[in-house]
Amino acid sequence: MRILTIGDIFGRSGRDAVFEGLERHKGEYDFVIANGENASHGRGLSKPVYEELSNAGIEVFTLGNHTWGCPDVENIMRYNNNVIRPANFEGNLSGYGSTIVTSKNGIKIGVINLIGRTYMQQAASSPFFTADSEIEKLKDKCDVIIVDFHAEATSEKIAMGYYLDGKVSAVFGTHTHVQTADLKILQNGTGYITDLGMTGPVTSVLGVDKNIIINRFLDGMPRKFVVANGKSQFCGAIFEIDEKTKKTISVKRIYEEY
Repeated sequence: MRILTIGDIFGRSGRDAVFEGLERHKGEYDFVIANGENASHGRGLSKPVYEELSNAGIEVFTLGNHTWGCPDVENIMRYNNNVIRPANFEGNLSGYGSTIVTSKNGIKIGVINLIGRTYMQQAASSPFFTADSEIEKLKDKCDVIIVDFHAEATSEKIAMGYYLDGKVSAVFGTHTHVQTADLKILQNGTGYITDLGMTGPVTSVLGVDKNIIINRFLDGMPRKFVVANGKSQFCGAIFEIDEKTKKTISVKRIYEEY
């Protein structure tokens, strides 16, 4: 089983890169998971964008701190079990933090979405204890478990990788929009990368027009964020997993510009 994971899709540029990337890598993957919290104009996931990306081939969407960026996301999560938000959000909120989706070749794939607490503003309980409870719910019902840890601090992500080593098939990080080069298979067979990176505009600051961000640093004044134009990048990784052992046997990092 080869699972393609796509880093934070950012606006129209990111969606165009998804179409190109999925076509270029056709035949290299059996299932697609993507972080979609910035897919609509750089903030949130709207119903039209959800449908557009679903039709392109994305089978599970994870979210993050911009989960509520589009008002229709609640209805998306209510009627579609392939869109999840961080399981450790505090409060009685809409949606679920994990799901099981069956691939075209009959493999049941469990996906868990978590959010970090270091340098993050959302009210969230421990992602470590939440991971344990979500794994307990899924482990007897699916063939493999994949975790998207949406977090700022590399230390928190690395710690999560080691904590879940042997408990899940793969852990990938999202949120920073900068791809890391530390993909590896941990000692007990869990595939890992600290951050998949951003799928969106190349010449930008985390997807936003660079001049807007530069001027904000220069004068400290707030400005409306606008998705940058120009070339797009496609960022992600392909985890090859043995369904019998539930261990990752290879990891391939993807960074391409279109």
